[in-house]
Amino acid sequence: MPSRREFLIVSAGSLLAISVSGFAKEAIPLARNAIAITQVEGDGIRLVAVAVEYDTPLEGALLSTDSFRVADRTITGTFTSTSADPVDKATVGRFVIVALSPTDHNALLAEKVPPKNANQASPSAGGGPGNAGDIPPYDTIYRHPETRIVQSGTLTTSNGHTLPASQSVLKTTQAINPVVDEFKSLAFHDPKTGKMLRYNLFVPKNYDKKQSWPLVLFMHDAGATSDVTRTTLYQGVGAVVWASPQDQATRPCFVLAPQYAEIIADDNSQTSSMLDTTIDLIRALSAQCTIDQKRLYTTGQSGGCMMSIAMDITYPDFFTASLLVAGQWDPTQVKPLAHQTLWILVSQDDDKAWLGQNAITTRLEKEGTKISRATWDGTWSPEEFRAAFNKIAAERSPVNYVTFRKGTVIPTGQSTEGAGGHRNTWRIAYTIEPVREWLFRQHR
Repeated sequence: MPSRREFLIVSAGSLLAISVSGFAKEAIPLARNAIAITQVEGDGIRLVAVAVEYDTPLEGALLSTDSFRVADRTITGTFTSTSADPVDKATVGRFVIVALSPTDHNALLAEKVPPKNANQASPSAGGGPGNAGDIPPYDTIYRHPETRIVQSGTLTTSNGHTLPASQSVLKTTQAINPVVDEFKSLAFHDPKTGKMLRYNLFVPKNYDKKQSWPLVLFMHDAGATSDVTRTTLYQGVGAVVWASPQDQATRPCFVLAPQYAEIIADDNSQTSSMLDTTIDLIRALSAQCTIDQKRLYTTGQSGGCMMSIAMDITYPDFFTASLLVAGQWDPTQVKPLAHQTLWILVSQDDDKAWLGQNAITTRLEKEGTKISRATWDGTWSPEEFRAAFNKIAAERSPVNYVTFRKGTVIPTGQSTEGAGGHRNTWRIAYTIEPVREWLFRQHR
């Protein structure tokens, strides 16, 4: 039986089973390979497409959703590409990208598993993360992103030849994620604390040591606690969104996403030694790379948000600005935040974070901090979010406190009980582009 670690690892280079009986001699004689394409969305990593590679270019205009069938999946579109990456879409190409519905019941690759000890609650169950420094049961596994595809329609090559339909089955042989694959998975051995910290680092494609570059630190929630380095990149878009081609085109930066194997912050406003180790890691990276010390940004969700707050308290001059998502802290400790730049996002369905941030912002106002407040709707369109952002940003307050209206972050049909309002906050928060833009506008 595969180990937990083997289940968790989803690697662009991991080979999957292949069964091509009769394939080369009958069904799709010019096809070389089928590649699973994954994408990280707000609630986790999903299998969203299959790229079929051919020996000769095909005509994209003659493809349809009936050209292929994928087992137990809904095909939403087909097009040709010059590579297995869908962004290389072209009118003619050797790759056919078969897009799959991300809402299919089996699209999500993450699966929750019950703890071996019935008395041991998982950190994502909504009952609290445990104590800082604890190693919780790792309650999430990731299925291999494999599937089977059949060429069910006739294809036409660029030179006019046809490839007849067939019932032969082609299995995917590898998997890619065009954003996740750009991160380097590394480990930092902190000489000060003696601790080891796994982390993921995205380096801007046009990185040049002659100029300085901003860095975004993203810290995951307790539910993503794991000893598998890439877990933080799979659980939601909090890390990968900053490394997306769209964001990097306008806001190129380093993205640092540590993978914590222990609870880093708890509901008693305590942190583990990973606080200092993470700061030491940033300092070590800054010694190796030309990272702009005036443009260091921190963000995190739930436990990662609480760690961001604790860092801002302990090292008040370290980060330029912080994006705080779905977290809380002891309001008697937050005085050092009074002169910092913060954007806070919580849901009114999240009792701990909502009440906790109400207490924090009330305390900061007593310290003389100017705070702008707004209530947003989690179901808004990008245009509606931008209009609401423009309104609050125009007040030019150092602290902006936004709550999502009750019931608007939870998907239709999902229960409002438990931690639904909490977890769904970051499903939406990191997709709001003007808030990401705001972070990068902050300079020392």
